[in-house]
Amino acid sequence: MNKRISNIVFTKNRPLQLEAYLESLYRFFPEDIIQTYIIYKPELFSDEYKQLFGKYSDCIVIKESDFHSDCINVIQSANTKYILFGIDDVVFFDSVDFEVIEETFEEHGDDIFGFSLRFSVEGLKKSQELINTTTINGQKVHNLNWTQGNTPTTRYPFELCATVYKADLVKMIINSSRSDNPLARLVFLPDSALIKLLGAKFARKVLKKFGFFYSPNTLESWNCRWCQQNCEILPKRLYSQKQCATAIQVNMVNTTTKDSFDGSQDLTVEALNEKYKQDHRLNIEYVAQNKPVNTHCDREYFKLKTKEP
Repeated sequence: MNKRISNIVFTKNRPLQLEAYLESLYRFFPEDIIQTYIIYKPELFSDEYKQLFGKYSDCIVIKESDFHSDCINVIQSANTKYILFGIDDVVFFDSVDFEVIEETFEEHGDDIFGFSLRFSVEGLKKSQELINTTTINGQKVHNLNWTQGNTPTTRYPFELCATVYKADLVKMIINSSRSDNPLARLVFLPDSALIKLLGAKFARKVLKKFGFFYSPNTLESWNCRWCQQNCEILPKRLYSQKQCATAIQVNMVNTTTKDSFDGSQDLTVEALNEKYKQDHRLNIEYVAQNKPVNTHCDREYFKLKTKEP
């Protein structure tokens, strides 16, 4: 069977968490339709990552040299109909029949921005979102107008956690949000000599002005900002059936954007890597049995267990 989803995952210094992402993804979604690309930034724990990549040998690993170029190359070369992004602290705990997802895209192609796996009906109702409900393959599917969302999450259409997009739409957004000025692309790309000479604060301003993202955070936030500013030319509806994933934020590896995280000494990347070497793994069964209701969670759901022999 040909792969139908290009799953582009970003990771740095989190082999234990990346293994939980991959294990939970393939537990709830069929591996035969998903081609996973892992953009891996080498820094710490290379031996543990090597062990993990060997276990998931079907994944295509890209060792990051220039994030912007590496990411663009993967996106532009994706030959699947759909793209799903992933971050290594995301965990899946439920599934949606992919045939329902694909049929939703087929029936609502003109107005569907993406199919979210991180919205729950209960959460949408709690935030008083205006929800429409339709039936796809005999199952209820819900949608909302993201341009009129009541919360920052529902107004945030382009995200890297758990939303399925048409590959053509992702490519259009990425191409449109970056400057098409040839000189700017030569001089101001993140890996250019001039940007390297600039101070970090000024370099960030220049890169943001031209849309040249340089990290997962800026890929997400700057392209989402472009979507919000150009919503009149984009599909308006985000579809979902049920919440299937959450980001369990217990440590930080990227300081570009401040995220909520635990910060405890027992949850640093170094401490968790020692646990990983001692055969501890994230208990994804616990997450599946105690389904989260929020798009982001803390250590309440971060339970470790000893790896089975």
